[in-house]
Amino acid sequence: MSELQSIREAFAEASSFLAGHGLTEPQRSSQLLLEHVLGLSGAAYYMALADPFPLARKAEWEAVVTRRAAGEPVQYITREQEFYGRAFEVTPDVLIPRPETELLVEAILKYGAELWPDGLATARDEAAREAEGDGQWTAAGGEAGGVRDEAAHSGAGRNAARRVSGAGAAGAARPLTAVDIGAGSGAISVTLAAEAPAWRVCAGDISPGALAVARRNAQRHGTAVDLRLGDLLEPFAGLETDILVSNPPYIPGGDIAGLQREVRDHEPRTALDGGGDGLDPYRRMMEQLPLLPAPPRLVGFELGQGQAEQVAGLLRAAGHWDEIITIDDLAGIPRHVLGIAR
Repeated sequence: MSELQSIREAFAEASSFLAGHGLTEPQRSSQLLLEHVLGLSGAAYYMALADPFPLARKAEWEAVVTRRAAGEPVQYITREQEFYGRAFEVTPDVLIPRPETELLVEAILKYGAELWPDGLATARDEAAREAEGDGQWTAAGGEAGGVRDEAAHSGAGRNAARRVSGAGAAGAARPLTAVDIGAGSGAISVTLAAEAPAWRVCAGDISPGALAVARRNAQRHGTAVDLRLGDLLEPFAGLETDILVSNPPYIPGGDIAGLQREVRDHEPRTALDGGGDGLDPYRRMMEQLPLLPAPPRLVGFELGQGQAEQVAGLLRAAGHWDEIITIDDLAGIPRHVLGIAR
């Protein structure tokens, strides 16, 4: 790189270099890396394009461009990714938050507000959920195939829930509890805590490194998130849980070798590998539901392409939710499945 090169010329040179290494969106990568190295963003970056590139930053600039050319994601180089309008620290210990996951958070906030307008769970909620979860949790009927599945729920558990006495419903309310399985960077849990401050938000992960990142992000955004180390629902055994949300590993193990190198070689495999068909975490979470005092009234999962019908089937077979809703991502791919008990 010439010592007299402008920032604009550095951008063009890096974009060409990254494109030559087969990277997608080389111009976007170059801009993000320039902003990171120069400490610029927004209008300040564009206003500085004609300025000479600062020689004091040359070695750092060349190092980050080389790392990107080798396939390392920009987010791991800059240690930051935006999610739901907030900047989150990311490291190789965590999956990089994706824009489609914002739609899952949006849906949880929407239906959470519908089910609990004041952000509080009442004794009536508790008694209803316990009645529904008493003994063997029976499966509900319902027609498969639609975006929304409204089950009849005429079983004894649902009828018992509706017969909750006035005395049982008169107890003190408690904060709504949302549990995020697979905390990663904390993108989901921290965002829920920030957007719904009346909720009690918990999150778990099997990776101590991921929990450390999530803890820093919770502190960064001034949120209180109860972070627990453990496998899926196990750290939350006995916890009254109103909302269960998860973006678990869902890539079939045999497909990982064919992923983009940025994902395959750099993102944590424990956050990618969902077993033989990618559905192991969903099955195991359904199997672990009896660890909770009663089934959550709202469940939301992110999933991979082509998995929506199978994951919806798992929720339908569990029989705890009146409605099964599928939500498409911005590309029109069914990306999230929600279960709602009205």
